[in-house]
Amino acid sequence: QLQASGGGLVQAGGSLRLSCAASRRIFSINRMGWYRQAPGNERELVADITSGSNTTYADSVKGRFTISRDNAKNTVYLQTNNLKPEDTAVYYCKVDYWDGFKSWGRGTLVTVSS
Repeated sequence: QLQASGGGLVQAGGSLRLSCAASRRIFSINRMGWYRQAPGNERELVADITSGSNTTYADSVKGRFTISRDNAKNTVYLQTNNLKPEDTAVYYCKVDYWDGFKSWGRGTLVTVSS
């Protein structure tokens, strides 16, 4: 199971740090990522990070968001800076395990006011 936290209401230009802790051991985890879904839109990839710490970002967040993982805590983080109203969405974490199992966390709402 995944526990995501860190969402909230912030003004444009502000920052939030999202975190998501996995219950299974980190050595069983391949890829960890963050997705988001705004009302009326499909869920989209925001950023992900592999076990080798290779990262991928959506073009819309490059230079503003940073994904990282703490293997000792089985946790993935998303540092969001210079937030924009269009970043408003429910953010979900996802973990891909080496055995093929995939797990989604419950979403955390990020609301950016203009």
